[in-house]
Amino acid sequence: MRIGVSLGERSGPDALAKLGDDVRKAADDGFASGWMSNIFGMDALTALAVAGNGVPEIELGTAVVPSYPRHPAALAQQARTTALALDGRLTLGVGLSHKVVIEDMYGFDFSRPLRHMDEYLSVLLPLLNDETSAFDGDTVRGHISLSVPNEGRVPALLAALGPKMLKLAAERTDGTILWMTGPATVRDHIAPTITDAARTAGRSAPRIVCVLPICVTDDAERARERAAKAFEVYGTLPSYRAMMDREGAKGPEDLAIIGDEDAVGARLQELEAAGVTDFVAGEFMPGEERTRTREFLKSVMT
Repeated sequence: MRIGVSLGERSGPDALAKLGDDVRKAADDGFASGWMSNIFGMDALTALAVAGNGVPEIELGTAVVPSYPRHPAALAQQARTTALALDGRLTLGVGLSHKVVIEDMYGFDFSRPLRHMDEYLSVLLPLLNDETSAFDGDTVRGHISLSVPNEGRVPALLAALGPKMLKLAAERTDGTILWMTGPATVRDHIAPTITDAARTAGRSAPRIVCVLPICVTDDAERARERAAKAFEVYGTLPSYRAMMDREGAKGPEDLAIIGDEDAVGARLQELEAAGVTDFVAGEFMPGEERTRTREFLKSVMT
């Protein structure tokens, strides 16, 4: 199981410089990958193109870019340009987001999410592969080619939790990115569903990228309280709530990986045994506990 790290949102006029320092430190610490979410702060692809330029070896990815606000050709153009800046080390993670965001905030129709994503990929993926896109669907259309001068394809992952979306990820993309999804759910639902679908489609075994909050500490209760507060909103979103219910978790604090080195190490082994190919550490506690968490992660990668 490869280990990566979440690249948190930065603020202030030197936000990009700080993010660049984070990327370089992650690479120097030996992490296989760094992943940035695209919510309401900096545009993740633009930020990664700037912050990751000139930092060798580490894979950088989005976890994830919402599909609805961007035409797939525009997203492909931006992703391929970012991949050019990163010497081909970009993995594009794309997802639906949530009804409260897409419909209530952006004003798009969220009534057919599976149809939307299937058709969105029909335009996006050929362009990521440096091919011409020619597709007419009910929700998305595109007849276009791009001339971004990067070589090779840009790998794509699809945020998928339900059976139909996991099947789509297996048949069309390189795998899935998970958030707020625990080891039992990966073992009993995610991994068998996406792996079987990929095998049926004659495709390679998919990546299963699992992002979870993590903290190595002797004060687990305090860390759990912070996790419950920091990630409270995810317990209210239907797709994540369904994964918590599968796991038997009351809230996000039950999915956060918290404890001393032995306890955290055991949880990581559980995720690997469940089928996770890439664990992405969401370091959420500050100060000494953050340092201790990072040192532990470095030790398990050597």
